[in-house]
Amino acid sequence: MRIESLARFPLAQLPTPIEELKSLARELGGSELLIKRDDQTGLALGGNKTRKLEFLVGQALEQGADTLVTAGAAQSNHCRQTAAAAARVGLRCELLLNGTKPELPNGNLLLDELLGARIHWIQPSERVTKLRELPDQLREEGHKPYVIPVGGSNGVGATGYVLAMVELVEQLHAINRRVDHVVFASSSGGTQAGMVVGAKVTGFAGTLHGVSIDKDNRDGAPYGYELADIANETAQYIGFDAQFAANDFNVEYSYLGGGYGVVNDLEREAIRLLASREGIVLDPVYTGRSMGALIDMILKKAFRSNETVLFWHTGGAPALFAYAQDLV
Repeated sequence: MRIESLARFPLAQLPTPIEELKSLARELGGSELLIKRDDQTGLALGGNKTRKLEFLVGQALEQGADTLVTAGAAQSNHCRQTAAAAARVGLRCELLLNGTKPELPNGNLLLDELLGARIHWIQPSERVTKLRELPDQLREEGHKPYVIPVGGSNGVGATGYVLAMVELVEQLHAINRRVDHVVFASSSGGTQAGMVVGAKVTGFAGTLHGVSIDKDNRDGAPYGYELADIANETAQYIGFDAQFAANDFNVEYSYLGGGYGVVNDLEREAIRLLASREGIVLDPVYTGRSMGALIDMILKKAFRSNETVLFWHTGGAPALFAYAQDLV
């Protein structure tokens, strides 16, 4: 592999810690629980996108870019961390956000503005077109934009989670622990694709459970094919001789609830339970839903009592403040 020779700009505080969830495990019964704290990567309140942005920003700087361009929901964790990365390295940042400008910015949106990003409000149906038109406009103005896909989910970004799996395996070895299952939120696909590549690189034998946040499987396995595409792009980018197919990805589709960003009892109860038992804050869109899924899986005896389950906390807590009315 050639990961060490790839363009990279250090943005994250690594390694992120692994902690035991003793109080939660006692309450739920069954499996031993650990948590990997990627909410503590450090860049503008942290999150999983920081690992991806190290390689994306590295490539942008290598190509001489002066502007980062990306898109997401109004409360996008990815956009907030992209804006922070741009500020850190001295680049402009242009964000295409879904919806209309609110009277009062809150949560991630407030941070986007404080971080100096220029925000363009669009409808979701316009995203593909605007991600093409805005960079063209910036080039006409004399800028050199670097376009980051939604969630930073391509082969370059997913490389961050190949190394995250290397980090996890090294940490587990150092503390002489075994993990049988890893549960995490999965949406744009880069995190899960990178983790699956990293598991193959390291020989990690546990099962990776991506909890779908916004995709169902009504059309067969289209998300699996999407994940395989990102994984194969990642393997090629890092020089790892492997091929991946849709059936290499384990995705839990049963926890979509009301859809993306809709807080139901699953998320609300998971957020309150982890906060009140462990003092750890989840977000309402990604980690609240994936922790809710984990809790439900434990209660349904999806794991054996002698197995260890690790929850990978991908961050997103700033969005809590924009969802206050849905959580009280």
